[in-house]
Amino acid sequence: MTQQALMQYLAKKRIAVVGLGLSGLATVRFLLNLGIKPVLMDSRSKPAGIEQIAPEKVDGIYLGELDANRLAKMDIIVLSPGLSPAHPAIRFAVAQGAQLMGDVELFARVNQKPVVAITGSNGKSTVTMLVEAMLKASGVKALAAANIGLPVLDALAQSDVEVFVLELSSFQLDTTSSLHSLASCILNVSADHLDRYGDMAAYAASKQRVYQHSQLAVFNLDDAATIPQHAGHSLGIKLSDGAYGIVSQAGQRWLQVAGEPLLPLNEMTLFGEHNQFNALVACALALAAGASRDGLKTALKQFVSLPHRCILVAEHNGVRWINDSKATNIGATLAAIAGLRPTVAGKLILIAGGDAKGADVSELQPVLQRDVQQLITLGQDGPAIAALLAGSIEVKSLTEAVKAAAKLAKAGDMVLLSPACASLDMFKSYAERGDLFTQAVKAEVL
Repeated sequence: MTQQALMQYLAKKRIAVVGLGLSGLATVRFLLNLGIKPVLMDSRSKPAGIEQIAPEKVDGIYLGELDANRLAKMDIIVLSPGLSPAHPAIRFAVAQGAQLMGDVELFARVNQKPVVAITGSNGKSTVTMLVEAMLKASGVKALAAANIGLPVLDALAQSDVEVFVLELSSFQLDTTSSLHSLASCILNVSADHLDRYGDMAAYAASKQRVYQHSQLAVFNLDDAATIPQHAGHSLGIKLSDGAYGIVSQAGQRWLQVAGEPLLPLNEMTLFGEHNQFNALVACALALAAGASRDGLKTALKQFVSLPHRCILVAEHNGVRWINDSKATNIGATLAAIAGLRPTVAGKLILIAGGDAKGADVSELQPVLQRDVQQLITLGQDGPAIAALLAGSIEVKSLTEAVKAAAKLAKAGDMVLLSPACASLDMFKSYAERGDLFTQAVKAEVL
């Protein structure tokens, strides 16, 4: 659909933008540029950024508890990913005939350029930025957007783009049905957001929506929940073998891509087996979107790890301190342990805990008992995690956790902050948690 056709379609509709976060405000700007005056709603009384919207340019601004009757009068509700479609007011409006969509669906209806779509419980930001870097290094004008921080409708306004690389959350996928992609992937599916989905089956089904209308579905051979249920051409990837995997050559371990060795693992800036898998998936997606093998190599040699994702904070007296505060669910922590444990000669000391978001933390137990020599826990669900490993230490603050780890760590050990939980019970965000960990480590050991 052209932008003109979309404008003509929307001009006849009563439209509400519900949720005025980054994507919601981008949606408002997009609609206003089309000459559409939407109704604005937000469950918060003072959403940040609302002052950007002139009240006279829209068809009303309603803040506070969502008005089900007002919503029921709408033809289209553009819903923020932060608000659940199961909200009673939203469900009532849909039952009265309102059409529900998100900003990604609006983008999909008007976008004319190729798309790479990436989702998964963990690793999707790294893969998204890697694909963008690989395409750029190959001379392709790529732009990463969506859940990575740049709203898709703001990205759409940038003319100098040849390929959009979209990181998509399950929340965004829930309200998307028209997105076409050159290539898409689900990296993994592990327990997360069960407070919203209720069970793993519903969560996995949401992730599967990324494969709709995709020319190539890339999936994880070691995770059955990522296998495409309704897709045409697909490519499964695992580390152990295959056209995409890790191979030995001249006494070194190499990334193998499309059946040919690409580069030695020791030339990659990323470390850990989970990032080797991420690199392989990124290569497959980038090649599908026009990247060159030289572009892949350049990106893998230069890529800078994203903040709070298995970042080396300090190495002092033979002890490495790693910030993986972005591990806000169990799967992320399991991936970090699996990826890093083979690189640790001594003890692995894990700092974990926070808000588990309804997940069953007992899933951690086998890995904790096998691979973690000392567990330090904090936060709302810290006691439940501490109960999984004998000799665990429970603390009340991150600073106290760092001090406890510093007393125990010796040369050859690694101290890993990988909480397996959200941060909001104690911190403003996972970023604040990671920054405070970094500050505490530097104050304690440097």
